[in-house]
Amino acid sequence: MTIDPADLRPQARADNQDPALFGQTPSQTVGPFFHYGLPWRGGADLVGRSDMGARPELMPEAHYVLNLSSPTGTPEGRVIEVTGRVLDGQGAVVPDAMVEIWQANAAGRYRSLDDARQEVPIDPHFVGFGRSATDEEGRFRFRTIMPGRVPGLADGLQAPHLAVSIFARGLLRRLATRLYFEGADGNDTDPVLALVPPERRTTLIAVQGAPGVWSLDLVLQGERETVMFDL
Repeated sequence: MTIDPADLRPQARADNQDPALFGQTPSQTVGPFFHYGLPWRGGADLVGRSDMGARPELMPEAHYVLNLSSPTGTPEGRVIEVTGRVLDGQGAVVPDAMVEIWQANAAGRYRSLDDARQEVPIDPHFVGFGRSATDEEGRFRFRTIMPGRVPGLADGLQAPHLAVSIFARGLLRRLATRLYFEGADGNDTDPVLALVPPERRTTLIAVQGAPGVWSLDLVLQGERETVMFDL
């Protein structure tokens, strides 16, 4: 017996609309889902092959699809560590946020097609992108290199900095900010930092504790709120 596919369509439509199969999606805030798919082991180590980046206690080893990052060699530049906490408006830590960084290499060039300055070399061993989940204390941590200065306005140079994105529950869009380094050349003349009121610039400037370790907390709301930029 031959069955006309058209005869099956009404039944298929009825099945697709059956509330027993497809009920209402439960209401929820955005996240926390980052630890199950977005951070990856090694994603916060831009210079080596450590497992920084994801929280292994929240993600079975079988779920590490990307496994460790695989640098092709040692990047040029001074290796540093960048760390800090993500805090909410009450000063409580955010243990399920995710922080991304994007930066230039030590010579001041991004690994990007938009940065076509031939006089500044691309470092073949440095991508410049990293991703770190926060731990139970709200802390993120990256191993990277001190970025060089990239062009700014009127042929000037910007101060060394990291472009930072913050993802967390309840945020429908990522928050964008920058991280500068205390005492770095160009902080006084950086065109972006100059847009920030002087009394709030400290929310963007990491301070050095132990040699090579820079620290800056990212505060989402409140009196100490980190300056965020429009996308």
